[in-house]
Amino acid sequence: QVQLVESGGGLGQAGGSLRLSCAASGRTFSTFSMGWFRQAPGKEREFVAAIRRSSGITYYADSVKGRFTISRDNPKNTVYLQMNSLKPEDTAVYYCAATTNWAITNLNEYGYWGQGTQVTVSS
Repeated sequence: QVQLVESGGGLGQAGGSLRLSCAASGRTFSTFSMGWFRQAPGKEREFVAAIRRSSGITYYADSVKGRFTISRDNPKNTVYLQMNSLKPEDTAVYYCAATTNWAITNLNEYGYWGQGTQVTVSS
């Protein structure tokens, strides 16, 4: 089992920045690939970014590429999402997730989820 706790959400301004953190516990963090997903009102949960467990290879949704950066600090059992150049359409609940599977851009491959943290971006 692994437990995930997100932090760093809140209110941001358009054009500004926020950094989300996800702290993992329960199993060796380095055995998991990690992902960030988001869900806006009236929409399905969607992929945002992911990072592989050891290689560090990253993947991004087209909507955030060039603005968001995912990173991980394995000794600290933490994954981050640096969000720059925020837009109102980034407003959503952001979820951290962990997987041992291969297709890490696919929501259905993740077995462990955090509770989510609200990000609201004002104009």
